[in-house]
Amino acid sequence: MTSTEVVRLLENPSQSAFAGRGLVVGYVQSGKTANMLGVIAKAVDAGYRFVIILAGLTNSLRKQTQGRFESDLRARTPHAWHLHTSYDDDGDFRTPPNRWFSMMDAAQVAVVKKNVTPLERLIETIERTPASLRERMPVLIIDDECDQASVNASGSQYDIKAINGAIRRLLSILPRCQYVGYTATPFANILINPKTPAGVLDDLYPTDFITALPLPEGYFGAETLFGREPVDAGEETGDEQGLDMIREVLPAEVALVRPPSAKGREGFQPAVPDSLGRALSYFLLATAARYARGQRDQHCSMLVHTTVYTSTHEKLSTAIRTWLAEVGAQLGTADLETSLEDLWTEESARIDGSRWALGRVPWEALRPHLESVLADVEVVVENSNSDTRLDFEAGPAKYIVIGGSVLARGLTIEGLTVSYFVRSSSQYDTLLQMGRWFGYRPGYQDLPRIWMTADLAAAFRDLATVEAEIRADIAEYIRRDQTPEEFAVRIRQIPGMTITAASKMIAAEACDISFSGEHLQTIRFQHRDEAVSDTNWAAAEALVEAGVERSNVESRPGGRLIRNVPLSTVLAFLSTYSASPKDRLSNDLLDYIRSEARDGATFQSWNVGVVEPTEGTPSSRPLGPLDSVRLVRRSRLALPRSDGAADIKALMSRRDILMDTDEGVTGGDWESLKRARQAQVGDGVPLLLLYAIEARSMPARDSRYRVALDAVRDLIGVGLVLPDRGRQRSYVRVRLDRPDADGENLLADLTEAT
Repeated sequence: MTSTEVVRLLENPSQSAFAGRGLVVGYVQSGKTANMLGVIAKAVDAGYRFVIILAGLTNSLRKQTQGRFESDLRARTPHAWHLHTSYDDDGDFRTPPNRWFSMMDAAQVAVVKKNVTPLERLIETIERTPASLRERMPVLIIDDECDQASVNASGSQYDIKAINGAIRRLLSILPRCQYVGYTATPFANILINPKTPAGVLDDLYPTDFITALPLPEGYFGAETLFGREPVDAGEETGDEQGLDMIREVLPAEVALVRPPSAKGREGFQPAVPDSLGRALSYFLLATAARYARGQRDQHCSMLVHTTVYTSTHEKLSTAIRTWLAEVGAQLGTADLETSLEDLWTEESARIDGSRWALGRVPWEALRPHLESVLADVEVVVENSNSDTRLDFEAGPAKYIVIGGSVLARGLTIEGLTVSYFVRSSSQYDTLLQMGRWFGYRPGYQDLPRIWMTADLAAAFRDLATVEAEIRADIAEYIRRDQTPEEFAVRIRQIPGMTITAASKMIAAEACDISFSGEHLQTIRFQHRDEAVSDTNWAAAEALVEAGVERSNVESRPGGRLIRNVPLSTVLAFLSTYSASPKDRLSNDLLDYIRSEARDGATFQSWNVGVVEPTEGTPSSRPLGPLDSVRLVRRSRLALPRSDGAADIKALMSRRDILMDTDEGVTGGDWESLKRARQAQVGDGVPLLLLYAIEARSMPARDSRYRVALDAVRDLIGVGLVLPDRGRQRSYVRVRLDRPDADGENLLADLTEAT
């Protein structure tokens, strides 16, 4: 179904001339190649006669794609295809004997590595092909991992990198050509400049379409493993917490497996810290559990990714081999047996396999297989200097794979069960592509585990949210019936991270800052900081006291309400209140409020509510003239944060939005409730909500994702409901052409003048 949808978006190959540009967005290791091959087969059925697949930067990745094409398509209909490349190690494109292409009954296919030499050979062969033949040959170009090397990274539209330039030249000499990029990390692609300067070959911006492949059933992605924030600020669900498969590596342990700098890498001697020993032990146990399930004939792997430095890989492999030998020698001793059994008991209890119809494997069932596992496991270093390579074709492999950049994109590690990952990156695309643990885990969905730092876990959770937001924007193309030339996909900026290389973002711009129609809530608290807690409580007291001086306090369902609190009082509170940067109670918010209030009619008067449960412990401190207030309970997520903050995930309930409305106002989701409130209250009156949060705040007894808040004292949380003023949200997006009132393109004029 999804490949049919992509083919529907392609240019009709029966046209006498066309130049299509499209982008297909998948997930990391989710089956993009299967979709790509389905598109190729259906496009050939529709009339395309030549298929060029641009496949990775390395021989192994090109060979992997060639092998998939031959096994999935050519093997089924061998006479339907004429291949110009082969599965051999040196099977990349070479100039054919007659030095140009001819028309054939079979569809022609070339799987070409994205290196200058094979691309130049391909271009020269096409240029030598008679123009009359080129005009009769509809060509489909599939650019796999199109964010890698294909995007110009020079930082200038006039200084074009070699591979990007070669692809642009390739497209320019084909009169009937459809280009489709495939990637799971489209950040650089959707930030390509849509407007090419005069005299420069057209770039690769997907002018005609961007489409997203749906989340496949059974796929383990960033959202599944790490959870994410709801895009529509909806209520908390278990799936948004992520699976309980992430284990923390402390900074002190990172220093034992990763050299501090490039200069210090040669003298660095890695060790096996407790976290790595625990990960290795669990890998042996999980592999034994798979043996007990009858899966010994399947691949089972562990990834160890700590640094890019190849010298460290070799030393770490020696340390791990020594560790394995010691475990083998001690197997059967009481201490080791008890340690392994305790680890298995703890880990197997944390994930309920029944959701995948998998039964729990008891210690007694897996223990007899440990000797076999130790005998089968092989430690392999996979990097640019390796003498040996991963081989999943010779039989069921049991690998502990140590590597760096070679493992960071495209290469599939079959049967990946355990990952130990402490290599950091500040770029969205680089970090997501390093997640080799994304994919499918049939028959062992309950067994994967990932050891990483708390910072990395938080980053992957944030990136899962970014992915969801991008897909929501892509869905707008269908809803609005627009193209990427008319509407640009937006990318949220994460504090402390970069979207992609700065040289690939020269056409990017920040959208106008706006909080129109949003509701904001504080969900991250420095719950162990007494000074912050006291400052925030005092600010709330001052807000309530100033409000009560001007207006009566109304008892409302769910709390107490003070109407007509002046803007100056609210701004004083928001300026004093100390919130996490990620909660967006920032200077940008204050600037937005001030800008809305400049016309003198809106945001001048606020409603302030204090949310109180029907039954709740009274606060130990008074909240100004309201005296003691009933405390709400908000436990925190069990996932640790490197900044020591408590993440409560959600502060507001949907009913809180209606505190300043009359009874009888109803609605469904957040957005409909906000619209109902605004219809009654008006579009110029925001709502500010205060939540006094109980310091202890125990979770529900059956909670698997939460622990007690355990704050030093009762906290103050803040919720804001801002009226919809008809303005868009603001992230980063590509600059699109904007015609002026006379229909002329000012951006084009300025570009040409420059």
